[in-house]
Amino acid sequence: MSLGTYAQLNTDRITAIGRNALYFEDYVLSIQYFNQVIHLKPYLAEPYFYRAIAKIQLEDYQGALNDCNAAIERNPFSPGCYYARGYIYRQLERLEEAEADYTEALHFSPENRTYMLLRADTRAQMKHYDEALDDIDQMLKREPTSASVWSEKGHICILKKDTLAALDAFEHASKYDKNNPAVWSALGVTNLMLDREDDAYVQLTQAINLGSKWAGDYVNRGVIHYRRHNYRGALSDYDQAVKIAPRDADCYYNRGVMRQEVGDYNRALEDLNTAISLAPERTEMRYQRALVEMQLKQWRAVVKDMQEMIERYPYFLPAYYLASQAKARQGDQKGAFQYRQKAQELESRKEQIQAQQAAQPNTDMTIAKAQPQKKDHRKEFSANTAQNQTEIPDEEQKYDSQTRGTVQKRNQDVVNEENIVLSYYSQDLSLRRTNYYHPLVDRLNKMQVLPAALRFTSQELALTAEMVDYHFTQIRRLSQLLDEKPDALLYLSRAMEFAIVQDYTSAIDDCTRAVLIADKELEPLLFFCRANWRYRLLEYQRAIGEQDATANMDFDIMLRDYDQVLRLQPDFVFALYNKANILCAQKEYKDAIDYYTRAIRLDADFAEAYFNRGLTYIYTGENEKGLADLSKAGELGIYQAYNMITRFK
Repeated sequence: MSLGTYAQLNTDRITAIGRNALYFEDYVLSIQYFNQVIHLKPYLAEPYFYRAIAKIQLEDYQGALNDCNAAIERNPFSPGCYYARGYIYRQLERLEEAEADYTEALHFSPENRTYMLLRADTRAQMKHYDEALDDIDQMLKREPTSASVWSEKGHICILKKDTLAALDAFEHASKYDKNNPAVWSALGVTNLMLDREDDAYVQLTQAINLGSKWAGDYVNRGVIHYRRHNYRGALSDYDQAVKIAPRDADCYYNRGVMRQEVGDYNRALEDLNTAISLAPERTEMRYQRALVEMQLKQWRAVVKDMQEMIERYPYFLPAYYLASQAKARQGDQKGAFQYRQKAQELESRKEQIQAQQAAQPNTDMTIAKAQPQKKDHRKEFSANTAQNQTEIPDEEQKYDSQTRGTVQKRNQDVVNEENIVLSYYSQDLSLRRTNYYHPLVDRLNKMQVLPAALRFTSQELALTAEMVDYHFTQIRRLSQLLDEKPDALLYLSRAMEFAIVQDYTSAIDDCTRAVLIADKELEPLLFFCRANWRYRLLEYQRAIGEQDATANMDFDIMLRDYDQVLRLQPDFVFALYNKANILCAQKEYKDAIDYYTRAIRLDADFAEAYFNRGLTYIYTGENEKGLADLSKAGELGIYQAYNMITRFK
């Protein structure tokens, strides 16, 4: 049953089906159901709220914010709406508004631990640590044995730089959840920060023995091994850390520092190169690499690394001395003197520089943060919490369908949607709200003069060998009929067959013959098809490198054909859209946007026009308008838009 058919059904049932799709993480489809309810009963808050939830999961935060506002405007007493909007504000880094929404959610649902945890975490992000701890202490009055709440308190105390209070909180957490490796990890990190290496070693080992898969536990225990000169133990831990987290710069950096210590310079350089490639913004790593490069007599590389250090940390004296040594080894005594002289000048102003609190890099081994909780409500959005439902299992979902789950994470090519053409064959576009209809085509189909009904589509089906044979047979049959008597409809029919087998030159010729003898009602369709096929022919010629100097003339002919369509039939929305696409291909973006806008005025649900206008706005640097259009395109069924939003926002 098509989505349009549901317009006749009870809206409660449509909402229930949409919520079912939402439950099974079929977000794109669920949006289409909620669209139906909004169209039928725009005064209801629920469909806006559920649609916002789906958009949040697709990371379309601006679209979700608009829906949350609409839901709250219609029903200002729903805690789930404030929770959802608060989450959106957090993602948009509008923390004060997020805090206000969580407070409002708690007003209606004061016992909800997720709302309280989120408000506490938001306050901590705002550096309102005492207020955040007040929230946590309120929770502890209700749940004094909750390890997760004690852990949250510990994390906030770390941010507040109250390490002893953090240690106390994590010790409480370990008492109430002895088998959770994350708790022992947090204890180990905290003790390491307090230089209590013996306690830290025991606790990190406990986390690892409990099955920790967090690379940081091995990194931190490796630091302790390194400090105790147990290089074999350190190397073993760093090897395991790299195995668990092959994209973590800290793992390679610490292993590189340790290998440098034991004189394994070549492999140390490999590790440090990898670390810097994974985190190029961390300039401080270059100092350790330069030390290794000195040992390997790579003087030029040392100078290059130290120059980058100096640009980032102009008061870091060791960088000047190391660069000076490298210059001297190169035989550049003048360069060596300049670096040394600059270092001595800075050293003479040491007290003044210290008073300025100039930034200094930390070039020691890094300590990894504590292992995160498996289910972190502070950073994840829960559709079930928003709807006051029980959590569903959080195992990773795998789907065969491309439209299910978090589709925004599946990379899509940044290309416009194709032209809308007339064809006998179309892929399933049932999710899209575009009105693929025009009365001219409807009347032509009712005449039943063509072998099948024509339909508008931007995605034609690929043909099988049997289908190709059938269409060549049709071409031969129609050619015999045309030999007997020229007829505009027969020419159009044969032109369609030529186009299907990709003989666009013959299709264009037949269209031109038909135009000369057709009645006025058929002319717009003929001009429309001829322009489409000329564009296809140009695409093919460009792909094989055969486009000649007449290409610009062909573009002008195409545009004139679309203009003819619009002169004869001003409401032919697909001619506006296709003309916009051609203008866009010619990089005439302003005119293209004008034509997309005209198409949208005729069909407010024209998904492809929103999508292409959104990309065109982004091409011209108008990201805010572009993201709004992409959000609308996603809402109208083009699921690829959500990947674009994630990449461009």
